[in-house]
Amino acid sequence: MEKILEVKELKKTFYKNKKPLTAVDGVTFDMERGECLGLVGESGCGKSTVARLITHLIFPEGGSVLLNGRETLHVRGKEERKLYRQIQMVFQTPQDSFNPRRTLGDGIMEPLRNQGVPRKQAKERMHELLEMVELDREFASRYPHEVSGGQCQRAAIARALAPTPKVIICDEATSALDVTVQAQIVELLKKLQREQGLSLLLICHDLALVQKMCDRVAVMYEGRIVERGIPDEVIRHPKEAYTQMLVDAAL
Repeated sequence: MEKILEVKELKKTFYKNKKPLTAVDGVTFDMERGECLGLVGESGCGKSTVARLITHLIFPEGGSVLLNGRETLHVRGKEERKLYRQIQMVFQTPQDSFNPRRTLGDGIMEPLRNQGVPRKQAKERMHELLEMVELDREFASRYPHEVSGGQCQRAAIARALAPTPKVIICDEATSALDVTVQAQIVELLKKLQREQGLSLLLICHDLALVQKMCDRVAVMYEGRIVERGIPDEVIRHPKEAYTQMLVDAAL
């Protein structure tokens, strides 16, 4: 299979009171085209930092990130923007994806307008995207505070899909939603992955969700990946004590 994303020896250190705190310590993994990879671990283990490093929200001290075989960490300007249309994020709190003073429709169109797409075409595409995430056109005129968390997350997924990315990173994208809505968003993501040929990096702490959605899973602990494999095997026959603890906590 073709590798679409390769992360190699990624390192990130933060400083608190001038003392170094290693958040990501030599993380290495890859993703194949059309694959769903789960990155799991407790809060503070470094998994969200990995997502922010991959998407250039922060920069590492070492390592590399290759997208379609091309190194991304040293790309800047127009080339960076062009490259990063191929990789988008869906965040835990969907309202964070939108300007509260602008409608959801404007928010979904923004990535397209930034690419120079004429407003009429961007509006047509926005309506297509709303349909894709199973929202009526009327949601285009609503503001983030006027819709439910699940509806806002659907709109956030539509926004992420606007630049036609190859990879979507879901950073705890369902954890702020109630159980019924979580299941609906999971089914939507699976459908979009299948129909759009997307590669998904699913960052979460929910092993049951990983088992349901992911082709492979990597377990993070204190900034490192300590175990990886097929979800059923990792969950049923964990090799590391930390993974066993996560499994026991999920029971």
